[in-house]
Amino acid sequence: MADLNVEVERGDTAALVRLDGDLDKLTAPQLRECLVRLLAEGRVRVVIDTRELEFCDSSGLWALVEHQRRVAAQAGSLRLVGVHGVLQRVLDVTGLKAAFDDVLRAEL
Repeated sequence: MADLNVEVERGDTAALVRLDGDLDKLTAPQLRECLVRLLAEGRVRVVIDTRELEFCDSSGLWALVEHQRRVAAQAGSLRLVGVHGVLQRVLDVTGLKAAFDDVLRAEL
């Protein structure tokens, strides 16, 4: 069974979201709900820390792309940090890395 832990640190208009586990078809709705709630709270600058993310499929990637579009519409930003593994490969292969405001690879 897929499992995703989502931790959030809130600032005035910003939030840091730490992901730990698998971001896939089963867990993407959990992340989507969290991100929509942050936007409703007025947090339009979001950093998503993916250092502990073990897996990401197309559903997970789509949840991230959707939120990038939402925050951009509100003059906000979405940054991905600690990108590695499957997520890094998917972003490189699909060209979706350019869809985000910033994508920082994990330090090796």
